[in-house]
Amino acid sequence: MQGRSWRTKPVQGGAVDHHDTIQLEAFELALDDIAGADIEKLHALSVGVGWPHRPKDWQMLLDNGNGVVAVDSIGRLAGSAMWFDFGSSFSTIGMVITPPRLQARGAGSWMMLHVMQQAGKRQFGLNATRAAKRLYQSMGFAIEKTVFQCQGEATPVAAPLLSGGATLRPLASGDVAAILALDAKAFGASRETLFKSLLPVSKGIVLVRGQRIEAFSLCRRFGRGALIGPVVALNEADAMAVTHPHVVDHAGQFLRLDTREESGAFPQYLARSGIAVFDTVTTMSLGGRWMQESEDPQGLEPKTWALASQAFG
Repeated sequence: MQGRSWRTKPVQGGAVDHHDTIQLEAFELALDDIAGADIEKLHALSVGVGWPHRPKDWQMLLDNGNGVVAVDSIGRLAGSAMWFDFGSSFSTIGMVITPPRLQARGAGSWMMLHVMQQAGKRQFGLNATRAAKRLYQSMGFAIEKTVFQCQGEATPVAAPLLSGGATLRPLASGDVAAILALDAKAFGASRETLFKSLLPVSKGIVLVRGQRIEAFSLCRRFGRGALIGPVVALNEADAMAVTHPHVVDHAGQFLRLDTREESGAFPQYLARSGIAVFDTVTTMSLGGRWMQESEDPQGLEPKTWALASQAFG
């Protein structure tokens, strides 16, 4: 492509090759490890593309992920890309940020190739913005589902009915093993390390039926207000039940929830509660399906009703 030249060395074992550069128009970008990047510069990078992440949100990402930043000759950050390890065979990719004019000249694919090389041979999942979807398709990622970014001023409605003798209570320290097991089954991989970061900054609700935890939700500060997620439940009635206390807690405040549910009682409940669809991204995968489609009309298997975040899945 005109205006672009490459000088690339293979990178092994997850290291960043600091000698790898890309020439874009009149200036050269070099790769650096995102772990050494200044959080305020990362925050400015995400603000520049309209993303709501606070410096504290970036810190959680850095605590749980790996990746690269593109740096120009005077130390300015021009892009980022991260991957998040959920076991030996699966990672999510997120925080892929490039200004549009640089993405059009290959900076996005350059950084993507490096984070995938860092992660090694495995299955990948990501949630693509409209601007980046074509790039990921060109790299072989397959479209799976739409994620609906729902947000707005929380307006509590009547509490959803609890069925089958279910009760709600706050998450306790003794519940962690049970919610980790539910999340791993719904997500498809263990996220125990991520939960070590989420739990201290989140309020949790669990739904108990017959002395067994069958659903849970977390809610934490994020972006412009608060974010509900993950929400894991066997059915949408239970998903609404564990979501509702957070809506009540944040009445009149900005609240966000990202879900793959397009229709049914759960998204209808969100809309009635003031948490309407604001934007969408697309769940995509490489190396095998991420979303495991299963017919479970009896609600016997846990399912993710709200994402922990678009980067974490």
